[in-house]
Amino acid sequence: MGIKSLGYMGFSVSDVPAWRSFLTEKVGLMEVVGSDENALYRMDSRSWRIAVERGEADDLAFAGYEVANPLALKLITERLREAGVQVKTGDTELAEKRGVMELVSFEDPFGMPLEIYYGATELFEQPFVSGTGVTGFLTGDQGAGHYFYAVPNIEEGLAFYTGILGFQMSDVIDIAMGPDITVRGYFLHCNGRHHTMAIAEAPLPKRVHHFLLQALTLDDVGHAFDRIDGLGDKSTDSNLRVPANSDSTSSRITATIGRHVNDHMISFYSETPSGFELEFGWGAREVDDRSWVMTRHKRTAMWGHKSLRNK
Repeated sequence: MGIKSLGYMGFSVSDVPAWRSFLTEKVGLMEVVGSDENALYRMDSRSWRIAVERGEADDLAFAGYEVANPLALKLITERLREAGVQVKTGDTELAEKRGVMELVSFEDPFGMPLEIYYGATELFEQPFVSGTGVTGFLTGDQGAGHYFYAVPNIEEGLAFYTGILGFQMSDVIDIAMGPDITVRGYFLHCNGRHHTMAIAEAPLPKRVHHFLLQALTLDDVGHAFDRIDGLGDKSTDSNLRVPANSDSTSSRITATIGRHVNDHMISFYSETPSGFELEFGWGAREVDDRSWVMTRHKRTAMWGHKSLRNK
């Protein structure tokens, strides 16, 4: 009766038009509401999954987690209050804005706004259509994707997300962030997706290092890589092009295509207009709690995922 999935994510961004272009023309989402102040995006039959709103944070502004029904929402609300969390209920205006039947809102120990809801709006009669030809995204019972969350105190973070919200540990990775800096990332699941969130006590400038969208085919990944890198706009063979005399500023790729050691996702990373990253991937293995055992890894990639940030 606990959390089923990550239902939606909202971002506070200083340049909404840049995000609108990025999410539609590069990523391939379907815009359903769009202005210079805010925009909403579909990636499946739900009325929306990604929101961008004008703000100065340039960071994740809120995350919405889905439960099955009113009883599940009541039980998790009681659990939060028993743990001393201040929970706001009865906000019908916010529920209407989110397109859900009922929700509660609160903050995690570090001030991250979270929402838990049931009864999201489905639009099966209006199929998802990508303007770039993306065949679709893996959602359903695995939810919208995942995000990598940097916190100031890992013990407090794990106590909240596993002890109160009920996430389960998938595995850990000792992540080398520099010659003398290694942080331990904890990968947490609430359904068959290997991780709905990763959490680490990491010295990052934003709440999130990245968020993930998982496409339905490997070709979707390759085409998105070309679009974001600018190659999709070229009519000549990329291997035979005459190099330009000036360095390109159009590329937003931050890490090459690679495969992760833990979830086996084949993906690449790109910079969003707000500076943090998007992981665009395909092919991750799933968690089965009947047979899954927690493991430890000492690197993030089997192969690839070479950083391009300083190139």
